Amino acid sequence: MSRIRVSAGGHVFIAETHPDAPETVAAFAKLLPYTQKLIHVRWSGEGVWVPLGEWSLGVDFENHTSHPSVGDILFYPGGYSETEIIMAYGPCSFSSKMGQLAGNHFLTIREGLDRLAKTGRAVLWEGAKPITFRAG
Repeated sequence: MSRIRVSAGGHVFIAETHPDAPETVAAFAKLLPYTQKLIHVRWSGEGVWVPLGEWSLGVDFENHTSHPSVGDILFYPGGYSETEIIMAYGPCSFSSKMGQLAGNHFLTIREGLDRLAKTGRAVLWEGAKPITFRAG
């Protein structure tokens, strides 16, 4: 699988899987279609996240980073903070109340980047929005 359709906040984005996170990509692909709630990551900057609590995807760290670029989607497998998915729509430094975190960069939005900041700002000012990941 190389393309994932991401629907969030009334917008559709096309993401590509990251070759340096094969275990995360394979485990996540088994969940598709996958729907959750997207909320703002105010302490990390311009990003939105899916809090997943103690849930486990069954992967460890692969190509983890604390500084996602616009359109990068990371999976944090848990440990110091809860498990989560984070998506940067602007300058972002991945952290939590426990301090700096790093997540596996497993998806990159390639189509629709021009609408990504609008989605992020809508989550910030209007509250949680649904997000769905689908193959294709």
